Amino acid sequence: MSQDTKELKLAVLIDADNVPYSNVKGMMEEIAKFGTPTTKRIYADWTKPNAGGWKSVLLEHAITPIQQYSYTVGKNSSDSAMIIDAMDLLYSDKVDGFCIVSSDSDFTRLAIRLRESGMKVIGIGEQKTPNSFIVACDRFIYIEVLDGAIKKKLPKRTASDAKKATPKSLNKVDVQTIELIESTIEDIADDSGWAFLGDVGNLIVKKKPEFDPRNYGFAKLTPMLKSLTDILEIDERDSDKKGIKHVYVRLRYS
Repeated sequence: MSQDTKELKLAVLIDADNVPYSNVKGMMEEIAKFGTPTTKRIYADWTKPNAGGWKSVLLEHAITPIQQYSYTVGKNSSDSAMIIDAMDLLYSDKVDGFCIVSSDSDFTRLAIRLRESGMKVIGIGEQKTPNSFIVACDRFIYIEVLDGAIKKKLPKRTASDAKKATPKSLNKVDVQTIELIESTIEDIADDSGWAFLGDVGNLIVKKKPEFDPRNYGFAKLTPMLKSLTDILEIDERDSDKKGIKHVYVRLRYS
């Protein structure tokens, strides 16, 4: 099956118990970047009051609700239903990949199993998602950075506070991330030290599935790397297509 992300047929399976319904629009728009969601299902005990928030958005996004009764108090009953459906879809040969929307580590083994079968696995969940599930996916996106994500309300500030305030990214570009970028450039650089930015981005995600420039307050990888001019050089080269630039990056000490 083709692994071209533009042609991927995706099965979207949503664990309603472990992700907020307020971000469904941003989630579906993000999924569309990776392929076509041909199957969209959401799992919950729809008899419970806390599932009510999802009901208003299901029709708008053509998501099929799957009823799963809670047989045991305090246990998420949606897990087993999602896993069974995922395996059925895997053997149906009707999809090329899966998008598992959950912040629950219980789906770690499922993600591993799907990838073992050659499926592309994209995870979407909150930043509290356990690392075991994150690294089991080909790519993991935090809900908090998606367009339309509900931001936490900040306390009111005085005029003096506003003067002292400086813009802050969602996360600081830390030493570990810089080392990841540096090692990746070194891995694929040519003899003169230059590496094609697209290849750099792809390899970084393979090494760290949750890597996303939006986690650091940048819309794309290019402006993120341009902010690191003390350690990186950027070279924009003309391509065969008019108006299109190929971006290359190199370590300054190389």
